[in-house]
Amino acid sequence: MPFDFKKEERALYQPPRTPGILTVPPMNFLAVRGRGDTNQEGGAYQQAIQLLYGVAYTLKMSEKAGYHIPGAFAYVVPPLEGLWWQPGKTELDLRHKEQLAWISMIRVPDFVDQAAFHWAVEQTTAKKKMDFSKVEFFTYEEGICVQCMHTGSYDSEMETIQKMKKYASDQGYEPDYSHRFHHEIYLSDPRRTAVEKLRTVIRNP
Repeated sequence: MPFDFKKEERALYQPPRTPGILTVPPMNFLAVRGRGDTNQEGGAYQQAIQLLYGVAYTLKMSEKAGYHIPGAFAYVVPPLEGLWWQPGKTELDLRHKEQLAWISMIRVPDFVDQAAFHWAVEQTTAKKKMDFSKVEFFTYEEGICVQCMHTGSYDSEMETIQKMKKYASDQGYEPDYSHRFHHEIYLSDPRRTAVEKLRTVIRNP
């Protein structure tokens, strides 16, 4: 069976609907940076997702393409994730999505190094005949966070975020956005899932 991060690392991908504190280890990602409203049809965010999945699946199928990565094993491509912030603000204001800055990303296994990443970008560019140069190899060290599963619309996330903030404060923690960001992990496909059933991991530093 392919390794599935969602099942094997449940503390990171399957938290309860009540907040909790955890320490997140450093991880490597494919990433694309951008700004603006994610709902814009054909906009930068939708383009970023297309770029990420293109390279992610090239890496996943590298052995079949004849490229051997030392230590590689079969795995399920992890879910889409995103880091979010609004320049000049310490907290998100989801009423003004046009002000959002983001890093959209997909995790890669630890055996994926810079050489494998560059190979995958070149292969995907040649196969898709598109420019994948915006995709970067991104290491994120998240550290101590408060985390919770949010169920429902993305627009109702502030309720969960406020609940997380209060819980963290009650445990003696304060938000730290000096070099870390609001983090979301998307476990549901919004194209195939009813809004009220959307499952999103929310994680804040």
